[in-house]
Amino acid sequence: MPTEVSDARLNQDLRKDGWRVVKRVIPYLWPDGEAWVKRRVVIALGFLLLSKVVAVLAAPLFGAATDALAGEGAGPGWMLGAGAVGLTLAYGVSRLINVGFQQMRDVVFALVGQRALRMLALETFTHIHRLSMRYHITRKTGGLSRIIERGVKGVEFLLRFLLFSIGPLILELLMIAVILAFVFDIWYLVVVLVTLVLYTWFTFAVTEWRVKMRKEMNDQDTDANQKAIDSLLNFETVKYFGAEKREAERYDSAMEKYVAAALKTSYSLAFLNFGQSVLITGGLVAVMVMAAMGVQDGTLTVGDFVMVNAYMIQIVTPLNFLGTVYREIRQALVDMGEMFELLGQPAEVQDKLDADELTVSKGEVELHDVFFGYDAARPILKGVSLKVKAGETVAIVGPSGSGKSTIGRLLFRFYDVNGGGLSIDGQDVRDVTQGSLHAQIGVVPQDTVLFNDTILYNIAYGRPEASRAEIEQAARDAKIHDFIMDLPDGFETTVGERGLKLSGGEKQRVGIARTLLKNPPILLLDEATSALDTETEADIQDSLHGLGAGRTVITIAHRLSTIAHADQIVVLENGLIAERGTHDDLLSRDGRYAALWHRQLSEEEQAA
Repeated sequence: MPTEVSDARLNQDLRKDGWRVVKRVIPYLWPDGEAWVKRRVVIALGFLLLSKVVAVLAAPLFGAATDALAGEGAGPGWMLGAGAVGLTLAYGVSRLINVGFQQMRDVVFALVGQRALRMLALETFTHIHRLSMRYHITRKTGGLSRIIERGVKGVEFLLRFLLFSIGPLILELLMIAVILAFVFDIWYLVVVLVTLVLYTWFTFAVTEWRVKMRKEMNDQDTDANQKAIDSLLNFETVKYFGAEKREAERYDSAMEKYVAAALKTSYSLAFLNFGQSVLITGGLVAVMVMAAMGVQDGTLTVGDFVMVNAYMIQIVTPLNFLGTVYREIRQALVDMGEMFELLGQPAEVQDKLDADELTVSKGEVELHDVFFGYDAARPILKGVSLKVKAGETVAIVGPSGSGKSTIGRLLFRFYDVNGGGLSIDGQDVRDVTQGSLHAQIGVVPQDTVLFNDTILYNIAYGRPEASRAEIEQAARDAKIHDFIMDLPDGFETTVGERGLKLSGGEKQRVGIARTLLKNPPILLLDEATSALDTETEADIQDSLHGLGAGRTVITIAHRLSTIAHADQIVVLENGLIAERGTHDDLLSRDGRYAALWHRQLSEEEQAA
């Protein structure tokens, strides 16, 4: 009993969600201030109505042609005068006109549907980029892309079939029902209505039951896709640990669950199709038996029998289609529901309504008693105050987990502080627009990630409007121009996914060139050389010193030898500033920094 209650509740929730999704789509179909869109929708509906009227009027022509061939005179005078051949030709022309109106309907509506599709896809894509770092690090890219893909396809399907299948089918059924009741007998209408009610009830009930199976199949499909993409993105790691078989087994395990869910869906589909066939065939046979009895007792002609058959075929064909369309619409609503749920995710970091543009005159950065934690139960920064003067280079060092990189993320406003404040030239970063903030800060991360495009595109990403000469100059300043020119395709060389065709040092130099082209007044170096070998690191450090000239630089460092030149070194420990000063000052104090320095020096000597 509890299972039945929960299932009924689930179906009710699905119906509510379905209506919510339909309401979200309607504005794309009937947008305010877009008269041309509404005009096209109305014209398309006009062609739709004409096609259905012609389709309903075609059956009497077919019946009259049959009577003419059988020698039974019945019907209007113009039909009798046309003869069997003329009526047959008229029937053929009516079918052709019907198809023509349907194609005109599709042509007129195509631009409306594609516009809605494009706008919704763009809205989803834009919203995903607006979501916070916290959301993206908890979601899997493969699952996210599959949700968007299925959701956009669902919108396309819903716009076309909800408007041009369900509505037209109801209209056609109503017209045929009226003709059967008035031209033949009320009992024909009763049989048709009973068949329709039973068919619709059976189709909807079984489909609602199948929706849960389809949702489970979707979940397993998403899980398998996530595992595949995750494995491919970590191709090198898989190779390092000889884990190809393990990854294949992991993927196969996910696919096994998907297949089990898909089989249940397939079996339930067979049950649905057979049940629909039983109901529709029963109604068809009952009506045709009634018509045959009418022909036998002389109340109907053979042409009437053929006309009734033609009308029943017109009913049966779209009803069979209705089962498929309803199933697909129901699935589309589920897929779109997931996408709209994604669109409903609030952005954790948002601009204030009255946010100003950030104006950087000097480039002074200050942290005022900053408290922050990714999780409320585990604080990372516990009251950090730090002032970086204009044009000064400040290095932040400390053990892993002390909060070094967190300061960089707060500066770029990937997160908002829990307490205190962070300002640039006296302007709190929460009071300015994120776009203007990001424009004033250049970041060179530990691992520069490149787009799967050309070197030219990746460097120009720093300032897309830059000229070719400026891009090449940035490459020279980053000491990578000669390397690029030695490549067969030069600046048009494709770097591969995430820049895998380049070495670590080459990627870093492309990243430096990109940041040089951006030309920001504030620079954040987040362990920019810690993943490189000593020789490459020394070369890259020269480029970074050139990059930092005349700028305010915050360096988050692991190797202390790379920041000995800094104007100020800040030692973080357990979320607090343990020491601060110049390299020589901190060594002379023989404190935490000195201990870190001597330990690293000893490790380097042992390695040598």
